[in-house]
Amino acid sequence: MPRTEAGGRAGRASLDTTVVLGTTLGTGAAAWALTVSRMHGMDMGVATPLGSLAFFMSVWVPMTVAMMLPGTVPALLAVRRAQRRAANAALLVAGYGAVWTLFGLAVYGVYRPHGTTVAGVVVVAAGLYELTPVKRRFREVCRGRVRSGWVLGLCCVGSSGGLMLAMVALGVMSLPWMAVTAGVILFQKLLPPRGVLDASLAVAVLALGIAVIVAPSSVPALVRPV
Repeated sequence: MPRTEAGGRAGRASLDTTVVLGTTLGTGAAAWALTVSRMHGMDMGVATPLGSLAFFMSVWVPMTVAMMLPGTVPALLAVRRAQRRAANAALLVAGYGAVWTLFGLAVYGVYRPHGTTVAGVVVVAAGLYELTPVKRRFREVCRGRVRSGWVLGLCCVGSSGGLMLAMVALGVMSLPWMAVTAGVILFQKLLPPRGVLDASLAVAVLALGIAVIVAPSSVPALVRPV
């Protein structure tokens, strides 16, 4: 391969990476800012009411963009490099976002303000799910070269849905729980499954759930019903 052609491809790849990272980080930062604004003064912990559907979705959509968009970078880069069209990357993000929006509608339909026992049970269930082969398989596919936003979204819901439900149970309007959950999800999206680390995370989630049930006052950032 001529040196100029190889250099041209390397330059285009570098430009693609810069464009995708810049757009993703910029959009994610804007979504975080909007989420902080929308959540201000709304955190009542496990007893948080969701309000109207319109209000909840005005929080949920930017929240999921802030939490999930950074994890789509590998898929966006793959689409950008393979098809060379920004529109295809935009379609992937749109499909991905639509799946998480539907997940939010489902959350709104089943959610009720609750106590620490219910929250702890949900967190324990999320920890147990982290240990299942189903979770591992969804996580592997979610990290693969998926070029359909709908498929990527469904796989990532299968991978991260348990952690998201745990966050909702602990405090759906809580910025600390949102930040912790976003960090864990990003870690899992960008790194391959590793037995020891994944088992350690599952045990930590289980321990958190048990603490919420038996000693809620010991759990930082947990706002209990008055």
